[in-house]
This record gives sequence, C-alpha cells and structure tokens, in this order.
Amino acid sequence: MNHTWTYNLSFGAAADPVDPRAGLSRSGHTVVAVFLGFILFFGFLNNLIVLILFCKFKTLRNPVNMLLLNISISDMLVCISGTTLSFASNIHGKWIGGEHGCRWYGFVNSCFGIVSLISLAVLSYERYSTLTLCNKRSDDYQKALLAVGGSWVYSLLWTVPPLLGWSSYGIEGAGTSCSVHWSSESAQSTSYIICLFIFCLVIPVMVMMYCYGRLLYAVKQVGKIHKNTARKREYHVLFMVITTVICYLVCWIPYGVIALLATFGKPGVVTPVTSIIPSILAKSSTVCNPIIYILMNKQGKEAAVLKEIMAFTVWKM
Repeated sequence: MNHTWTYNLSFGAAADPVDPRAGLSRSGHTVVAVFLGFILFFGFLNNLIVLILFCKFKTLRNPVNMLLLNISISDMLVCISGTTLSFASNIHGKWIGGEHGCRWYGFVNSCFGIVSLISLAVLSYERYSTLTLCNKRSDDYQKALLAVGGSWVYSLLWTVPPLLGWSSYGIEGAGTSCSVHWSSESAQSTSYIICLFIFCLVIPVMVMMYCYGRLLYAVKQVGKIHKNTARKREYHVLFMVITTVICYLVCWIPYGVIALLATFGKPGVVTPVTSIIPSILAKSSTVCNPIIYILMNKQGKEAAVLKEIMAFTVWKM
C-alpha cells in the first residue's frame, strides 16, 4: 500500500482501509448497510418514478421543471455510483473499491451532490423571483438549460481540484466510503475545505433561506389583503418553506459540521461512529428531494397523478 493512499484518509479513518474498521463492529456495519439499503432502494425508486413521469406527461416538461429534473438525475446518479458501492462495502465490513475506486467515488459523489445543492438554491431563487418579482414564466428553454449547465460547471470547478492536487479524496467515516480528505493539516487542503464549505454549503443555504423567507413574507402580505382567498395558499407555502429548509439543513448541515470538526478540531475528535450519521443523512437527501420538490410542487392533473402513483407505490411496499 503506497504512502499516498494511507495519507489521503478522512474523518480519522484507520491507516489500513483493507482491514475491517476499528471502532465499528460487525453488527454496526450491518446496521449501516440496512440504512443504506433503504436509502438506495427508495432513492432510486422515487427518482425513477419522477423521471418516468417527466417523460410521460408533456406538461411537466417545461423550463421551470428542468431544475427539478436535474435534481432527480443527480440524485439517481448518487444512488447508482455512490450508495451502491458504500452499501456493498458495509456488507463486507471494509472498502472494496481500492485506491482508484476511492478517488472516483469521492469525486463523482461530491460532484453529483453539489449539483443537487446548487440546483436547490437556484430553484429557490426561481420560485422567489416568479412569485414576488412578478416575473412571468416563459418557454425560455435556453435560460433553463443555462441554469442546469451552470450547476454542473460550478460543481466541476469545486470537485476536480482534489484530483489535481488541491486537497485529495480518501477513505472517510467507518472506512466504507470516500470523500474529500477533511483531516489533512496541510495549508492547501485547509484552504480548499474552507472554500468548499463557503461556496458549496453556506452560500446555497443563505440563498435558500433568503428567497424562501421573502417568498413567505410576500404571501403573508397578500393574505392581509385577501384573507379568505389567500389563506389556503399561505398555509401551503408556509408548509413548503418550513419542510424544504428543515430537510435541507438536516441532510447537509451535520455533514458540514463534522467535516469542519475533522479539519479544525483536535485529532481523533471525530470518531468513525460519530461520522456515520451525518454521512447517512446526506445520502438520505436522494429520498427526500423527489418527495418535497415534486409532490409538493402542484402543477395540475399530472402532479396529482404523480402523487397518487408515488403514494400507491410506497403503500404497496
């Protein structure tokens, strides 16, 4: 095993990624595998249903929904390229992808995850601008495609550098997944982590909270004028905003906090066990996103059909 592979470990992972994880028992890996299996199954299923219905119902294929489609695609890719391998590794009790597989896993999952995060932030601005700035929805597919393409370019700008030497990707948590090398003490790695945290987590969170906050304020103002007609819409928007923000924060903030603790905290402060839950929460966003952003985004008969199919599918399971 070469020095680079041993050096590129994250979240205080053990020096040998081939051996089973110290600090996480066989039963612990089994529990993690069960959670990941649930996330893999329902994350793939929910996003697959969304993609099928986008293809089936023509009215859903509009510029506004391009961002929703982009989120579903990126989340499905996370399930396929990341959750699957992590699930298999937990069944074996160790990382099974090797050195190059670890780099690939860390890169693609970071890339797809950031695409989803940026798309959610852009979507919040689109909702805010449409409903509060009196911007009419149009059939401007060029603008929608620019937003989708921009999310991928932005993500690549932040996920390619570790492959080129600005930080690195390595084993994290219980030794069954890979991510950015959070625990490095080098100035290069620390500077990358700070920039990644600010531009790929803090700024998207601030954009979402501002846009949804302004959206809710605008709906409340309308409710004061048209109390009866706007009250139902106000409650719907309030529920949508609270659910959206809470889900976003629950899925991603714990992972960001653990990453910062691993970077700036004392060595060993983040144990493999404590790093598992934030990692699982981050992956669970692939299950939550299609439910929140599609089922709560009413768009006529097709959305109702989508809701019924999703409810029927989950009930049958």
